[in-house]
Amino acid sequence: MTASDRATEGRDHALGPSSYDHQAAVGHDSFEQIEKTWRSPSGFFGWFTQVNHSAIGLRFIITAFVFFILSGLLALAMRLQLAMPLNQMLSPETYNQVMTVHGTAMMFLFAIPAMEGFAIYIAPLMVGARDMAFPRLNAFGYYVYLIGGSAFFLSLAFGMAPDAGWFNYVPLANKNFSEGYGVDIWTTMITFIELSALTAAVELIVTIMKLRAPGMSLDRMPIFVWAVLVMSFMILFAMPSVMVASAFLMMDRLVDTQFFIVENGGSPLLWQHLFWFFGHPEVYIILVPALGIVTSIVVTFSGRPLFGYTALVLAITGIGMVSFGLWVHHMYATGLPFMGRSFFMAASSMIAIPSGVQVYCWIATLWGGKVRFATPMLWVLAFFGVFIAGGLTGVMVASVPFDRQVHDSYFVVAHFHYVLMGGAVFPLMGAVYYWFPKATGRMLSERLGVWSCLTVFIGFNITFFPMHILGLQGMPRRIYTYLDGLGWGDLNLLATAGAFLLAFGFALTLFNVIRSVRHGAAAPDNPWGGSTLEWATASPPLNCNFIQQPVVESRRPMWDWREADTRTVVAGLREDRRETMVTTLLDARPQSVMVLPGPTPWPFVSAVAASAGFIGLIFSPWFFPIGFFAVFATMVLWFWPRHPWRKE
Repeated sequence: MTASDRATEGRDHALGPSSYDHQAAVGHDSFEQIEKTWRSPSGFFGWFTQVNHSAIGLRFIITAFVFFILSGLLALAMRLQLAMPLNQMLSPETYNQVMTVHGTAMMFLFAIPAMEGFAIYIAPLMVGARDMAFPRLNAFGYYVYLIGGSAFFLSLAFGMAPDAGWFNYVPLANKNFSEGYGVDIWTTMITFIELSALTAAVELIVTIMKLRAPGMSLDRMPIFVWAVLVMSFMILFAMPSVMVASAFLMMDRLVDTQFFIVENGGSPLLWQHLFWFFGHPEVYIILVPALGIVTSIVVTFSGRPLFGYTALVLAITGIGMVSFGLWVHHMYATGLPFMGRSFFMAASSMIAIPSGVQVYCWIATLWGGKVRFATPMLWVLAFFGVFIAGGLTGVMVASVPFDRQVHDSYFVVAHFHYVLMGGAVFPLMGAVYYWFPKATGRMLSERLGVWSCLTVFIGFNITFFPMHILGLQGMPRRIYTYLDGLGWGDLNLLATAGAFLLAFGFALTLFNVIRSVRHGAAAPDNPWGGSTLEWATASPPLNCNFIQQPVVESRRPMWDWREADTRTVVAGLREDRRETMVTTLLDARPQSVMVLPGPTPWPFVSAVAASAGFIGLIFSPWFFPIGFFAVFATMVLWFWPRHPWRKE
């Protein structure tokens, strides 16, 4: 039996009764009126006015993966440069720019925005909401991300890219050592792009806390929604730190402040403290929603309720809290006091405990179920192997004596990629295969999915496992070439070959997606037999998500409705305006009705005005007040009331 046959057999078994008839539930005329009220404008100009969370979430996901592809091509260029000793394919200056853009894009333009994209698309569906709490702010955040990320990549094309590393350490990033506009572009774009992350975090927190379907109390929320909530709070606390650091460096370079200039009382260590106070929680900002994705897939394909729901919620919350006590983990070699390093060594080791709790809960869930090895589940199994290996090396580098030996070696590069690619990319690929039917109404090819997963898994380990050995042999990181006769050539050549195999594996999924959008098999509303509310609406989702918002009575509403062949819904919402239920925080009792704003071009215009101010700031500080007043004018028009609904 092929993987496709197994998936189909499991899907047919899980579906039970036929899909819910949304139109029959309210009648044809009401269905058409509700869909018209929530419809997004079409056409070229309509694209700039759309605010529905499904449209914005899909844009985040697609844009993030475009940046992932571009960053991957830069990684291949670096591997080609390092494939042989004394290679001259890239100059030292070009290599530094490529390395900086690759690392920055993977961290700031791919990993976090991709997780936010899935959260924006899936979380409102999972909690039974009709849209996000502030749809126009959601659209504004996307345009900021798109414009800022595009400008950052264009800097490489114009030879103005930053070259001080994605961490941008001072004094290397000061004017004395990094002339030109490269570092200015980094500091300005990072400050600007993080606005997008903050807007998404606010949106998600309010949506999850106040727009849940009636009956979805906190102890009935899906684990993915818990993960998104924790991620959003982490963004609110972590992102301001890097924005302050980049703003300080921007002012040092632009108006001659002295925050990081040693000669005038500044401190380079201040940069590291500010940056890593964001930088280490960022790893878990990426990881926490990935853990939620893994849990969703494990529950669906094991066919049984989650083992240890409360333990998983506490583990995710614990990771979010403890992650803010680890930042000096990156600064063991900076000469800090021994007692301080000991504290952070203990905290770095302690975070393995909640991570291990989750792994054991997943194993227990799978152990008692009848597992279906469809493609999303295969990506999760690949995640288990890679992430656990990265976690083991994480415990090693948490130790001060060991870290001081390998700190500036390729061992850290290997660990970093095992944790981040294992912890983010593998779950994201599983999410693509799992929720692609939800977004498109089409199924991805199982055969291509299996080959892609196997190729990526093998290519990944061929690429990054040799780097552990290279690091232990003394190969330093952040070098553009190395001498012959050091014994590093063969392993670097092997890693380069693995990188191309890895790229081929991702290319298979890209081909699978492009092909299946038009020619994939039609998907039913709940193709995998999932238990959560995103499968309670049509695939692709209706404009309003739910013609009638559901009432939740357990953690597994779809499985309950399948057995009872009936569901309880909310009635009485108006059809001529965008209404959604507002519920209480703890137990999701109906509280009021919220009227959501509709399509408008002003979030796009406001994002363009803000972009002009920030990009102009690279060249002159006068652009900041100009941009400020331009944004103020556009936001006045954005919030100007056009439909003063009377209070009812």
